[in-house]
Amino acid sequence: MKSLILTLLFSTLLFAQKPDLLLLSNYEEEQNINGWYMSEKLDGVRAYWDGNKLISRSGKLFATPDFFTKDFPKHNLDGELWSKRGDFEAIVSIVNQKSPHPGWDNITYNIFEVPQSDGNLTTRLSKVIQSNYVKLILQIKIQNKEHLKEFLHKIERLGGEGVVIRDGSLPYFTGRGKNASKVKSYIDDECIVVGYNRGNGKFQDMVGSLSCRLKDKRVIKIGSGLSEKERVNPPKIGTLITFKYYGLTSKGNPRFPVFMRVRELTTSTDSHE
Repeated sequence: MKSLILTLLFSTLLFAQKPDLLLLSNYEEEQNINGWYMSEKLDGVRAYWDGNKLISRSGKLFATPDFFTKDFPKHNLDGELWSKRGDFEAIVSIVNQKSPHPGWDNITYNIFEVPQSDGNLTTRLSKVIQSNYVKLILQIKIQNKEHLKEFLHKIERLGGEGVVIRDGSLPYFTGRGKNASKVKSYIDDECIVVGYNRGNGKFQDMVGSLSCRLKDKRVIKIGSGLSEKERVNPPKIGTLITFKYYGLTSKGNPRFPVFMRVRELTTSTDSHE
C-alpha cells in the first residue's frame, strides 16, 4: 500500500492536466491565405506555460531550472523549446531530464500564441515580453501564395523544417481546423514500429528497414533515412516514429517513405501539429 501511494504521488508530481492546444492541419493549395501570417515551423519540443509550470503536450511537467522560468509571466504561453535548426535530438535529451539540467541554458522558449487572451493574433502576441529565454517567433503577413512559396524555400534552404500559416484575424482557438496549417515541400506522418527487416550488402547483419503500422493499420517498410547507428540499434518495437514521404502510390501507400526521427516519448512533442 505504501509503495502504491508513493507511486501515485510521484506520478502526480510528474504530470499535470493535458492542455487543450492549437493543432495544425496540412496546407491545401486552394486555401485563400492572403492577409494571413506565416512563420518558421521550429523543429523543437512543444511546451505550454500555465502561468506557473511548463507542461508538455501530453501533460508531462518539464523539470525546468529556476533560472529558465524566473522571468516567465503569470499568464499562459504556448510555444516551442528550441535551440537551433537540426538540433532536435539534443533538445529532447535536455528537456527529457527528470531533474533540472544546465543544458537548459542552450534552449529558448519561442512563443507563437498567448492562450486565453483577447484580440487577434498580433494583439495577443503583443503581450509577450521577451527575455533571455523567452523569444517571440516572427510573424510575417502573407502577400500572396508566391510570397509564401518564396519564404518556404528560404526556410528549407537554411535547413528549417517548414512554415506555419495562420488566419491572424481570428480570436484564440484550439483544436485542428483549416485556419492554421503547416506548409512543407514533403508530407510527414507518424507510424509505430512493429518489426525489423534484415539488411543486405553494406547493411548485412544490420536492420535494412523498419516495418511500421500506419494509423489506418496498414504496414509499410521504411529503410531510407536510417543512420548506421540506427540500423545497429533501431527504434524499439512499439516506438512512435516520424517519417516523410512524397505523395501516394496507386495503392494509396506513402511514396518514398524516409525515416526522420523517433518521436519524443515522454513529452509527446508534435510542435504545433
